[in-house]
Amino acid sequence: MNRAAVLGSPIAHSLSPALHRAAYASLGLDWTYEAVECTAEALPAFLDVLDPSWRGLSITMPLKQVVLAHLDARDDLVDVVQAANTVVMAEGGRRVGWNTDVPGMVDALGEADVAAGDVGFATVMGGGATARSALAALAALHCQQVTVFVRRPDAADELRAVGARLGMPVTIESWAIAEQGLLADVVVSTVPSGVADRLVGMVPEAPGVLLDVVYDPWPTSLALAWQQLSGTVASGLELLVHQAARQVELMTGRPAPLAVMRAAGAAELASR
Repeated sequence: MNRAAVLGSPIAHSLSPALHRAAYASLGLDWTYEAVECTAEALPAFLDVLDPSWRGLSITMPLKQVVLAHLDARDDLVDVVQAANTVVMAEGGRRVGWNTDVPGMVDALGEADVAAGDVGFATVMGGGATARSALAALAALHCQQVTVFVRRPDAADELRAVGARLGMPVTIESWAIAEQGLLADVVVSTVPSGVADRLVGMVPEAPGVLLDVVYDPWPTSLALAWQQLSGTVASGLELLVHQAARQVELMTGRPAPLAVMRAAGAAELASR
């Protein structure tokens, strides 16, 4: 029996078990996948007792940066954004870190018809690990300029460093003036549910594309306001499905059944 899990805290809300289990069933794999409540302090002990049945881990907050110290190897993207959301157990128990959030965001924006070269100016809301991944996704789309609106001033240096590694200019502004970023070609909101609610009444007429990483509850107030003004919205579910599909491929070596996973995620959300 091969095992995999998603680690984080809090974790009870995670859709990852529904997505991965649906993928394994579709692929005919006798694998298990669980949600494991795991804090940053508990992570080293958890990793140390994994046996050879473990094939991979999905990593969510607050562990995406903490896990870096426990990897034996890592994908280049992990070094760029200093965050890993996937650990694949390789031969000899080696832990290999990957970041599937970045290509997942590119794919989710692609679902909203955003292609490389389409993004002149973009905005990122938030300053954590997911925001750093958003910078890399926007760089992959050849974005010319990004402004990041942060609630924590101490996030600024790290975000600028990511921009420098990507070769993409990044401007940092205070969350207090985040409404100024709503005029961008693409807006990526990485803040938790409810945090962006104050921006709802400030969405401009004919807005661009919004990717809101929240998937539950959906739609967020910001996404709903965006849609009401005929703006294009890429949902957090699309991001989650695309990044999870890449995790499945990394862990199993098999093509992920994207449509099956999307349907499983939508059904799980509908049942809540």
